[in-house]
Amino acid sequence: MVEKLFWEDYLTIGIYFALVLALGLWSTCRPNKGSAAGYFLAGKNMHWIPIGASIYASNIGAPMFIGLAGTAAANGFSVTIYEWHAIYFLIALGWVFVPVYVACGAYTMPEYLRMRFGGRRIRLYASCLALVEYVLHNISAEIYSGAIFMQQLLGWNMYLCVALILAVTAVYTITGGLTSVIYTDTLQAVILIAGGVFVTSMSFSDIGGWDGLVTKYPYAASNHTLYHNVSCGVPRRDAFHIWRSPVTGDIPWPGAVFGLTTLGLFTWCQDQIIVQRCLSAKNLGHAKAGSLLAAFLKLFGFLLFVIPGMISRIKFPEEIACADPESCENFCQNKAGCSNLAYPLLVLRLLPSGYRGLMLAALLAALMSSLTSIFNSASSIVTLDIWRQFRKKATEAELMVVGRVTILVLIGVSILWLPILQQSQGGILWFYLQAVKSYLIVPWCQLFLLGFFWKRLTEQGAFWGLMVGLVVGLIRMGLDFAIAAPACGSGEPDTRFPVVAKVDFLHFAIILAAVSTIAMVVISLFTKPREEKQLYRVTWSTRHAIPEPELTDEEGDDPKSAEISSATMGIEDPPSYSASSQCSRNMKSWLCGIGDAPEKYISPEEKAEIRRKMTSITHNAKWGKVLNVLAVILGTVTAFFLGYFG
Repeated sequence: MVEKLFWEDYLTIGIYFALVLALGLWSTCRPNKGSAAGYFLAGKNMHWIPIGASIYASNIGAPMFIGLAGTAAANGFSVTIYEWHAIYFLIALGWVFVPVYVACGAYTMPEYLRMRFGGRRIRLYASCLALVEYVLHNISAEIYSGAIFMQQLLGWNMYLCVALILAVTAVYTITGGLTSVIYTDTLQAVILIAGGVFVTSMSFSDIGGWDGLVTKYPYAASNHTLYHNVSCGVPRRDAFHIWRSPVTGDIPWPGAVFGLTTLGLFTWCQDQIIVQRCLSAKNLGHAKAGSLLAAFLKLFGFLLFVIPGMISRIKFPEEIACADPESCENFCQNKAGCSNLAYPLLVLRLLPSGYRGLMLAALLAALMSSLTSIFNSASSIVTLDIWRQFRKKATEAELMVVGRVTILVLIGVSILWLPILQQSQGGILWFYLQAVKSYLIVPWCQLFLLGFFWKRLTEQGAFWGLMVGLVVGLIRMGLDFAIAAPACGSGEPDTRFPVVAKVDFLHFAIILAAVSTIAMVVISLFTKPREEKQLYRVTWSTRHAIPEPELTDEEGDDPKSAEISSATMGIEDPPSYSASSQCSRNMKSWLCGIGDAPEKYISPEEKAEIRRKMTSITHNAKWGKVLNVLAVILGTVTAFFLGYFG
């Protein structure tokens, strides 16, 4: 099934690509990109608006359009909990987690773990696991979603389209670093919100508003379901409620309250992709305001994704609500169902030409913004957490080249992964992605929580607790994938293991969190704790300490004693040529991201002052009170919505 596009649509998409590429390349001409702080943390000079917009755009990727709307089409309101739960985590990011990350001067999450626990194995293991997750989970989800959209709906060659998108995103991510990512994310966030509002308003009007949704959705089923009097493909009775039964619910409420907390805390407060944006803020006030802006935008996921997904089922029940495996395979080449196509189908069939192109650009923006975030964060981890482990005296030029090569390698691996993704057809993409996360990242969430608030947690307890959690999670994941659930209406018995068939993945996340926590606590109590002076500025209670954490020789080089060049801090003598002529310098400097201005010598005292400013967690007191009030208001409004639609 291929929908026809008109010249207005192609023109809109072309203008969008040109604008994004131009903005990304323009950002490479800005100062502070030729250093580690400039490339990976945007010179720590970002304002709150682009930070908040970038956090939002980085999360609202193609899986949100495909997975979130598709899940809403299949099950109703329940998936909204993922959006509104995130609001509280984003507030916690700015008020609880970022102050500690900034205070200790960490660029990446693995770097923070080394400062907190010492040693190398936790940091190295965290780096490797993050890269595996990026390739097999984050990037695969984006490419898979984009492949579904472009191949099934546009008829384009999947490899050509994905290669084109990866190439465009890589150009400005490689050359500009986090600065270009944040600026382009800001543009893409505007497109996403504007396009999403337009789609929602158009689709709402088409079905008769809210009353039409409430009246028509319960009967949005295919002819096969209605005429054969079968239960498969019938909308859920609790479709208009967020809180679902702990036994029969698709998202059981205990799992939504407790299990989802572990997934959400990691995603929003501990994942490099999100945290890196707040670390680029010029001060803590801007970091808080940025996270609060992103939290405010998450309120609208209900209108931008959930409602359109349900409307798409009303408009196109034969395709979106297909229950007959043969019919589903004919439409979307997926016997398990076609709900993943709910949002793209709504865009292509409902919107007029020109506007359709705008929304297609928004979908491409979602895909590209997430990929740029993943690429930049992955290059940060490889460069700062892995490469420096083996190349202690690596130069700035070497670090910049390694960061760029990392992105190229990820692009190659991602393209090679496409044939496997084509065969990974799932009934509901969103649940598949969340299940995988619940098997792998829960122990990490507990590690950060205990590390932040319990100074007695030791390196041995943390590491072996992670290993216990990893083994338990991998066992559950293996059992989950070993035997598939029987198709609805097939009459086949459910032969899955009881721990899979009777324990929802969100409930399992609660169990895994308890197992990991017990292991970490017990082992820590039997091992030697770190000295107080080694915990300065790396826990919540010591974030205001004047001294920095003291690391022993066995634990690696102290980051304070590392050679701090003016380029590392983003301080250089002003070049004698203009910004425009800087972009036309020789190819080597452009590819490496290193200017030819000589580094300015700074004394040890000046270095200490620079580091003090970079790790300061103070900000304007009046501005802080305003942010506190706004955070309370936003949390209260969210609680009201959760109760009203619960």
